[in-house]
Amino acid sequence: MIKPADVSTKRLISLAPDNWVKWVTQIPDIVAGEILNSEFQWISRESDVLIRVESPQHGKFLVLNELQLRYKPEMPRRMRAYAALAEEKYHLPTYPVLINILKASDAEIPTSYALNIAGLRAIQDYRVINLWEVDVNIAFAQPLPSLLPFVPILKGGDNESTIRDALRILRADEQLNQLETVLGFFATFVLDSAIVQQILRWDMALLEQSPWYQEIFSKGEARGELRGRKEELYSGIELALEIKFGNQGLELMPIISQITDLQNLKAIQQAIKTVNTVNELQQILSTNFT
Repeated sequence: MIKPADVSTKRLISLAPDNWVKWVTQIPDIVAGEILNSEFQWISRESDVLIRVESPQHGKFLVLNELQLRYKPEMPRRMRAYAALAEEKYHLPTYPVLINILKASDAEIPTSYALNIAGLRAIQDYRVINLWEVDVNIAFAQPLPSLLPFVPILKGGDNESTIRDALRILRADEQLNQLETVLGFFATFVLDSAIVQQILRWDMALLEQSPWYQEIFSKGEARGELRGRKEELYSGIELALEIKFGNQGLELMPIISQITDLQNLKAIQQAIKTVNTVNELQQILSTNFT
């Protein structure tokens, strides 16, 4: 049986911090030090992972790792804020990295923030890594165990053979085998759930125990359960559709917005968790709710 796992971003990066910071900065002689407290009291926000590093050329500085399930337009402003707050707290220069996990659109993702007010400029550069553009072989070759759970969504990793290779490595290592649920979660984005179930040899119901799975849907559920109001349920469903299916999922909102029964809306919210495609959800809507 799959064990409960600590699969936070901090846990993933701490598996091989030196290789991780070499990869995200492309500085070959960099050495990772302490993983710092990244909670910034002024904005009540915890950045994903903040690492103190050192290199012969650049000296001591911070690497700020911000992972996003999907890119959001407000990220340039946030990256500026996180970098400044990290520098203020630890009195070290900061190298910010924005890592986007799933592709949201074909629009180009900016690599800097720039603002000019009456001739006064605010500029913040940051590195952008889009996981769907990262060659899957990097996860196996460097090695980068932190990337192994993301293999299904890496470039060239969306096939059964490669996912099985990643699973084999995870299961063979005591430190890595608890990351199987994360691999299974991302595999459902590229393969049919029946195939994923066959590869991993466990009931897909276990996937709901994954902290990643819970995190992705918790916001939508919280919105939907708040006092049972229809507008909150609509908001929660909309968020879940966007997270799981992107813009294609949002195209179902005009249909869902015509449904007013609270229990039916809650049933639809639960159905989004279990379906694999927009077509499956559309079939459920047409069969049971229209």
